[in-house]
Amino acid sequence: MYKKGHLTKYTSSTFIWRSKMKKRYYILCWIVSFFFMFMFAPLKSEAFTDQVIRQGAVGEDVIELQARLKHIGFYSKEIDGVFGWSTYWALRNFQYEFGMEIDGMAGSATKEKLVRATKYDREQTKKEMYQTTNQATPNKQTQNETEVTPTATNVPHGFSQNDIKLMANAVYGEARGEPYEGQVAVASVIINRVKHENFPNTISGVIFEPRAFTAVADGQIWLTPNDTAERAVLDAMNGWDPTGDAIYYFNPDTATSPWIWTRPQIKKIGKHIFCE
Repeated sequence: MYKKGHLTKYTSSTFIWRSKMKKRYYILCWIVSFFFMFMFAPLKSEAFTDQVIRQGAVGEDVIELQARLKHIGFYSKEIDGVFGWSTYWALRNFQYEFGMEIDGMAGSATKEKLVRATKYDREQTKKEMYQTTNQATPNKQTQNETEVTPTATNVPHGFSQNDIKLMANAVYGEARGEPYEGQVAVASVIINRVKHENFPNTISGVIFEPRAFTAVADGQIWLTPNDTAERAVLDAMNGWDPTGDAIYYFNPDTATSPWIWTRPQIKKIGKHIFCE
């Protein structure tokens, strides 16, 4: 038999031992939980912010975007932190290949997919940018000491903000309700006419040329365009021409001019036939 004093001492020691083990168990559980939280937490990029990165953007987010696209072969130009034409199409191709919505913008879903599919070393990327800049201007010592600051306008080269607004009005007035490709096609015809010797050489000149567009004649050009029309204009300005260099288009169900039927036809997109 145990004496009363021995039993008390034994019980007290057992209680202390169990308390220590319980505390260690809780600590171990906390460590394991923290480990799994860290391991399986959603991936976050090193530099991406919450902004939607789109054409015309500049800065750190664009640098990371270009670097990640370059890492998997979609972007082949120099990393400069300027979201221009090359970045735009590289991003669209990435979205297409990865089965995503193709809008040429890096929102949360696109950025998360990029982070999971690529690697990004911010310091190494910056170092490569500086080396490229210094090699391009070897006689300017200040380039070695000055950080690269990307600069860009918010519109594609060769166009103005007013061009975008005016074309968006024209596209919305002429082609709202058409498939997106059809809206880009109408914008492309306007641009193709600017480049053609038989038409005015400005966006406004082409759009307001007498009897050129129905939307001008009936006043629908002054309707407020939606974001889709503006995106279609930017796509056309950035080089997407689904028409194959067409300079005319018409709706065969409503066309009243016999002359338009004499033009060589290229293709039909939506309700419109596009012609040379």
